[in-house]
Amino acid sequence: MRKVLSGAVLVFIALVLTSPVSRGQGWQRSASFFPTTTPIKYLIVIFDENISFDHYFGTYPAAFNPPGEPSFVARPGTPAVNGLTSTLLQNNPNNPNPEPGSPVPAAPFRLDRSEAVTCDNDNHYKDEQEAYDGGLLNKFAEILSGTGTGCTPNLSMGYYDGNTVTAIWNYAQHYAMSDNYFASTFGTTVMGHQNLIAGQTHGAAPNVSGKVVNGSIIANIDPLVALDDCATTGTTNIEMSGANIGNLLNAKGVTWGWFYGDWIPTGYSGGVAQCVAEYDSHYAPFQYYSSTANPHHLPPTSVAAIGQTDQANHQYGMTDFWNAVDRGNIPAVSFIKPPANQTGHPSTSSPLLEQEFLVDTINQLQATPHWREMAIIITYDDSDGWYDHVMPPIVSQSSDSANDALLGSPGLCGTTPAGGASDRCGYGPRLPLIVISPFAKENFVSHSLADQTSITRFAEDNWGLRQIGNGSFDAIAGSLLDVFDFVHAGGPDRDRTLILDPDSGDPVQGYR
Repeated sequence: MRKVLSGAVLVFIALVLTSPVSRGQGWQRSASFFPTTTPIKYLIVIFDENISFDHYFGTYPAAFNPPGEPSFVARPGTPAVNGLTSTLLQNNPNNPNPEPGSPVPAAPFRLDRSEAVTCDNDNHYKDEQEAYDGGLLNKFAEILSGTGTGCTPNLSMGYYDGNTVTAIWNYAQHYAMSDNYFASTFGTTVMGHQNLIAGQTHGAAPNVSGKVVNGSIIANIDPLVALDDCATTGTTNIEMSGANIGNLLNAKGVTWGWFYGDWIPTGYSGGVAQCVAEYDSHYAPFQYYSSTANPHHLPPTSVAAIGQTDQANHQYGMTDFWNAVDRGNIPAVSFIKPPANQTGHPSTSSPLLEQEFLVDTINQLQATPHWREMAIIITYDDSDGWYDHVMPPIVSQSSDSANDALLGSPGLCGTTPAGGASDRCGYGPRLPLIVISPFAKENFVSHSLADQTSITRFAEDNWGLRQIGNGSFDAIAGSLLDVFDFVHAGGPDRDRTLILDPDSGDPVQGYR
């Protein structure tokens, strides 16, 4: 016989279910609780800075292996990537001197481990399009190379190999990568971050000459000071309209957070956050939306509340992330932005400092019990103007004659469709994408077309969210599912850890 609950018990249950505690304001449900379409319960996206595919993987898996540097020897059966051929290495069409009769073109050249710190290149929206020159890809050295005192000539043609970016090559050897993954549009940091979280650089207001045109971002610009105490003052700043992936996760009740290494302020003055000098609002994309901003950089109300909606509004520092890890309540979706000196950004960081952050973070995550249900994605916001030999497909046309120049003379990027948004020419440059997971295919290279919003789309599909809509590229994003094997790779032994040394990038513990 079934027992009938008393009225008092039913009232108590109703109060519990509708209380702030049960709704996530004081109690954290494990991410394993949320239904998913794959076995992945924890998605970690590490979003680094300014690297093209060829800049890190152009000669993969063959490294030069000079004495005194970490040696890299590919595993037998390593698949080839769409990289730099001998023709591209020895007879590249790029020419830094466009004058008639100019000599040998600027070919790609290897940057040594001792050259980990370089100047910054040009990655502006229109300039990058001009470098691609209608598919000839012959103006990178001429247009995009870094200039200034001490800058390497034809810098944008430089690349690293497995003697410098050793860790990320080792991750590719043991997990999965893509050689057909692109920035959603051409351009800089703010655009890459907005494409990641919203599939959208349109919806910015107000228009700002040279930075926001026809409602689309075409250059770096800060959010409104009302949305971020630490945004640059004295300039015209913007706010984004529409939805982002955080809004969709909130609507579904799925925990999430953006964790940024330079986020936590040094203190407050009159209630206004005093941020560290390295803080950059361009690295905090949710601050551009009133719905997901934490203007005063307020901390979470408790470790248990990390990932839920409280005064922090899902915006955190890396200390908060590791507190959540220690507490066993990693959000279902975590975006990680390293501190400025470890993003890999030219001039302000380096591949070696980036490697330290990546390896330290991934080593620790692989040691948690959550690793068995986790996928870690390493990717980048833009290319920094580094050379890549692949012409991206045009999936978003734009015909702003002042700012579009992809297709040579007369330039442009196709024709803006009726009712569509201008100044979103894309796809942009090809970028690295590495997927590290017990479920990742081993030593696998995906050739399926994907872009930054493929990550957004994976989260949408995995947690049963709706799509962002309103012109977001998530609607046309290619799938990342072919990098996973949910039948065999996640079998009885789901450890598959690869512990690396953060300095050398070499394995320090056997792969299993």
